[in-house]
Amino acid sequence: MNTLTDRYLAATLRSVPTQRRDEIANELRASIDDMIEARTDGGQDATTAEREVLTELGNPDVLAARYADRRLQLIGPAYYLVWLRLLKLLLSFIPALVGTIVAIVEAAEGKGFGAIGPGIFTAIQVAVQIAFWLTVTFAIIERTQATVDLPGWTVDQLPAAPVRPGIPLADTIASVIMLVLTIGYLPFQHYQSWVHGTDGDNIPILDPGLWRFWLPALIVVLVASLIFEVVKYRIGRWTWALFGTKALLDLAFAVPLAWLALSDRLLNPALGERLSWLADADNRNILGLSIAVGTAAIVVLDLVDTALKTRRQTA
Repeated sequence: MNTLTDRYLAATLRSVPTQRRDEIANELRASIDDMIEARTDGGQDATTAEREVLTELGNPDVLAARYADRRLQLIGPAYYLVWLRLLKLLLSFIPALVGTIVAIVEAAEGKGFGAIGPGIFTAIQVAVQIAFWLTVTFAIIERTQATVDLPGWTVDQLPAAPVRPGIPLADTIASVIMLVLTIGYLPFQHYQSWVHGTDGDNIPILDPGLWRFWLPALIVVLVASLIFEVVKYRIGRWTWALFGTKALLDLAFAVPLAWLALSDRLLNPALGERLSWLADADNRNILGLSIAVGTAAIVVLDLVDTALKTRRQTA
């Protein structure tokens, strides 16, 4: 079902505490049904009655805030939701875009992996600046002029209720694309990287000796992960068996990668001939530690998030 009531409930429940969602869903649906029934008993058309009842209940974000006892007054109730929606939109792509551009420019200047740090730092700075100046702007607007007559909320603004709430198609597509790009990059960097020797020959980023075992093994794990993503989507929901399989695949990729990085066997030793900072053993150790810690952090966070999804969908 994807009625207006279903969409209204979905829009409301996404912002309330997880442990209260079933209780609130039952209570709110019963209230809506009673209000619609009261109108239809008076001779009103059911579809019209449903729209009028939901319009009377108002913006589901405001209703969810009341259920969660959460005040919408960082900026002030008149502008809070507009500010929040605009803030989420700007933070969703501008910091990442600016950070990526900075990292590319730094890499083009020969800083190699050292370009990652400035890119991340710039992205964080941009995010902070966006949040600060947007908040200041809305605070000034609120305090220097009468409240703007913003468009009222209508039921037509309700998002469609998710058809496959367990495994979104967009997430599956994104995961498959990322895995395909990673699989393709491993052989690609061997023949075409951004580092070249004094004679113009390509210098692979990863140690060519890894092709004797470790890189083919990692590619097998990535292919298995790609197949897993497709199977997971076909099943349509997380199960503990799928969680266990994902954990094994993640560890099968992350543990060898971290070990190779920590033992200074991941990167091509020839890189030190062109990137002087990699010729220093301390710098290589710091980089290896960073790769290992970053890999571990990503795996842990991903598994925690997956475990929470699995618990919700198997409860």
